[in-house]
Amino acid sequence: MEVLLLNDDTIAAVATGLGGAGIGIIRISGKNAVDIGNALFVNPKEKTLKDAESHQLLYGRVRDPITKKDIDEVLISKMKAPHSYTAEDVVEINCHGGIVSLRKILSLVIKAGARLAEPGEFTKRAFLNGRIDLTQAESVMDIINAKTEKSLEYSVGQLEGRLSQKLEELDGALIGILAHMEVNIDYPEYDIEEISYAFVNNEIIKLLNIIKELLLVAETGKIYREGITTAILGEPNVGKSSLLNTLLMEEKAIVTEIPGTTRDTIEEYMNIQGIPFKIIDTAGIRETDNLVEKLGVEKSRKLLKQTNLVIFMRDISKELSPGEKELLELLKNRKTIYIANKTDSLEREGIKIPTPWIPMSLMKEQGIDILKNKMVEMVYDGTVNQDADYLITNTRHIQLLEKTKASLENAMTTMKIKMPIEVVSIDIMDALEFLRGITGKAVGIDIINQIFKNFCIGK
Repeated sequence: MEVLLLNDDTIAAVATGLGGAGIGIIRISGKNAVDIGNALFVNPKEKTLKDAESHQLLYGRVRDPITKKDIDEVLISKMKAPHSYTAEDVVEINCHGGIVSLRKILSLVIKAGARLAEPGEFTKRAFLNGRIDLTQAESVMDIINAKTEKSLEYSVGQLEGRLSQKLEELDGALIGILAHMEVNIDYPEYDIEEISYAFVNNEIIKLLNIIKELLLVAETGKIYREGITTAILGEPNVGKSSLLNTLLMEEKAIVTEIPGTTRDTIEEYMNIQGIPFKIIDTAGIRETDNLVEKLGVEKSRKLLKQTNLVIFMRDISKELSPGEKELLELLKNRKTIYIANKTDSLEREGIKIPTPWIPMSLMKEQGIDILKNKMVEMVYDGTVNQDADYLITNTRHIQLLEKTKASLENAMTTMKIKMPIEVVSIDIMDALEFLRGITGKAVGIDIINQIFKNFCIGK
């Protein structure tokens, strides 16, 4: 696979964001990286990039070889293979972070013999060159997209190989089982099939327990990686936009006393106790003749099917409307937090708010902390391990682990009905192939390309 996929050319890209910044980096990787960097770099003391030590910064300028004009003042470094991000020769040019400077230097690098990197191609080369496995490669984008400190912590742990080590243990155990079974297959004259069944069965039970633990906390991993989509739902003018602004501590949504002000959904991430919530303020759901508002209401109804959590709000000072009763029916089988807002407008004090409604007065800033704690409680539901060193965070990983688990369970069933050991070994080999699909030991070019196409160009 590596022979087919690895390119022999040299790639380059801007490795930092385009825009006004103090520093920008152009990364070059491949067999001609040092030659290309050397052709563009001029040092005041006539030092060359070729003669520089690996991982040493040199000060100088990038100069156009044709016009002999200096483009920018730079710091340049080379990292000799295999001690680089891609495990190839890598050159990084640190220039000023303006768009014009970055694009001009990149253009010169391309003219000197490199080609523009594809999305994720630097990380793809690191994977294909064996410096990292596929789980570590995927963690690079997770680090970039981390929404909270906790999600960053788990992503960094995955890049360091914590999850890879656990999967490698499972891989080794499966190889051990297959080796034990091979003895029975190769030497059928010895009556050890019964012993083999007992050994294999016990080993599979151990593996299944580990896989079940990984899958148990996988939902937590997805939460940290993707966040909890949380829709604020209710009729117009019950305080949805005010709640959004209060939770985000900024004026994100327009708030007026005119019903129907919110015509479209407004989305923003927030962090509560390390959990990323994607809070969505929806248009108030009601019958309306206004075309724009009507579209917003319809979008809110569709969004309801895609949310992990719903915060349903109503004005407690008013009677439940027919529309609210209809909404409450829709929410019966969904994770929902019920907010009784505007308690400050009740005519008399001492009115009891029925369970499970949370009393709230956004005007007096009452009930917000209770809501936040309830949101966290609804997410964890008392079953999540928040202290694990590693978490399965990727849907692809979860699906392959489920298939690994199913194959091992099939092997146990096959042994139970006394099928030949050769048949049992097929299920074990299937389990090994699914497991190796996670780390990339057994995965096709189509899957690899699909994974890396979602990366940034410079990664």
